[in-house]
Formats: sequence, C-alpha cells, structure tokens
Amino acid sequence: MERNCNFNDISDGKLYNSEDMARLGCNDCKGCSSCCQKVGNTIVLDPYDIMRMSSGTGLAPSELIGSHVELNVVDGIILPNLKMAGTEEKCTFLNAEGRCSIHDIRPGICRLFPLGRIYEDGGFKYFLQKDECKVANRSKVKISKWLGIKELPKYEKYINEWHYFLKDTEAELKNYDETVSKNMSMYILKEFYLKEYTMDNFYPDFYERLAKARAMF
Repeated sequence: MERNCNFNDISDGKLYNSEDMARLGCNDCKGCSSCCQKVGNTIVLDPYDIMRMSSGTGLAPSELIGSHVELNVVDGIILPNLKMAGTEEKCTFLNAEGRCSIHDIRPGICRLFPLGRIYEDGGFKYFLQKDECKVANRSKVKISKWLGIKELPKYEKYINEWHYFLKDTEAELKNYDETVSKNMSMYILKEFYLKEYTMDNFYPDFYERLAKARAMF
C-alpha cells in the first residue's frame, strides 16, 4: 500500500539497511497495543505472511479469510489484510491482555513497525516512522534482530520481487477493462495466497508461480 507524503515529515530523515541500528526498542510494549487497533485495512499481507499464519494456526488460507483476514482492493489489485473487529477495531489476533496471540508468526508489516520501506531503483531501504509508535525513549536495536526473520536476505529478495511484481501488474491492469482486470486480480489471489505452500519449499514455489504469472501478464 503506497503512501503519498513527504518523507521528511514522517521519518527521522535517514535510510537504513538491515544491519544498521535504529531506535526501535519499546521494552516489549508493556501491554501497549495501540498499533494493533484502528488501523483499518492497512496491514496488507503478502504470500509469506499467509503461509506462516496458516501453518502456525492450522487454518487453511481460505479459513483465515473471513475469520482473521479480509479482502480489499489495494492499488487496483485484490489483496488480503488483517481484519479489525469490535467497537474498538482491534486486530482479531489480540488476546484479552492486549497481546498478540500469533507473535512468533506475525505478519511482515507487524514485524516491521515502526519501520517502513521505501522502494527505489529496483530495491528498497528501511526508514523509521518517527511519530507512529507511542513509546518514548526507545533504545537502539539492530534492524535484522528487530525483524527476527529466518534467512533474512532471502526474505528481503522475495519481498522486493513481490513489491515490483505488484507494481508492474497494477500498471498492466490499466490496459484492460474491468472484467479482465478482475480475472487477473483473482488469479493472483488464488495462485499466490489460496494455493498452499510448504514452509520448507516456500521460496522455490513462490518463484515458480511468479515466473508463470509474469509470463501470463
């Protein structure tokens, strides 16, 4: 999901790599869950997120949709996002104590927060969103440790490929009428999200599907 804003207004003005230190440490949030509430449909999920959530909860991707995940159009493409529920609009994975019940398998955007990514020149850098986290006096943490993602270089390559595939597809969909665009979007949803992966073979499976989709589109 793209944000149209001035970079210096929302960040500390710096760009980071995964081995850099940034002021991220929030002392385990101390029960604060403000970033897990009232965020609408902004926690957009990628295929790796759905695969991990499905494996960790025992719910098939199709079962996650409706219970914890909903579908919305993002930049012209139908994509899943975490569902907010109740009068307080909380993430459905928050427990009674306001803690994440799937913390070990939480989505990439949740792991990233309060970092963001800025994409340019075929790659991306991290940046710190200076006013998003409510915790004051955060300590410095290495970004790779903060993310806590196994085989981070593979993941970063994958997330970059996924971003630019969606960008290319968004541009391509503008060349077609609504029916064709919807069919192409539904293909992405079914092929990359609803068709299950195995944890050990995610990346090879993903790149095989990506090559097929690029050839088709």
